[in-house]
Amino acid sequence: MNDLRGLTTLLLGTVGVAGLTAGAVMTARGLQGRGQIRDELLRQKITFPDKGLPDGLEAHAGRQVRTGPQARAFSEVIGRNVRRATAGRTYSEISADLHAAGGEDAELAELRQTAFMGETLRASLMSAYQAWQVTSLAIGLGAVLMGAGAAFVTIGAVLSGEE
Repeated sequence: MNDLRGLTTLLLGTVGVAGLTAGAVMTARGLQGRGQIRDELLRQKITFPDKGLPDGLEAHAGRQVRTGPQARAFSEVIGRNVRRATAGRTYSEISADLHAAGGEDAELAELRQTAFMGETLRASLMSAYQAWQVTSLAIGLGAVLMGAGAAFVTIGAVLSGEE
């Protein structure tokens, strides 16, 4: 019976230490990734306009984009501006119109460039948002693993002290 208790204690302790270690690594890597995203967003010096923001984004007025959720919000601003500039047409639709015009329409060519640049900027900001979400997941799962690891170590310690 003592051999089974000893084995159980060893296994619980091993799993606990592994969980604590893996959780700490995940949390640290998530925080490091979040810092890298924040640093890159700050380097871009993206600032919300003081006026004219869509409903629900007024709180961001004049603020610099520093976080994933702010990057997503700013992508909405860009998307709105692109839709306004293109009358709701997509890059693909404008390209088709330009192609149908024989590629010689300067106004369509400029509009296609506007749509391309705007959608590229939106995609970059949405990528930052998605990366931010992944770091949140890593941090959260890391915390859960550390909690579970600590519980296993504690249970193992309690079992090893019982007679």
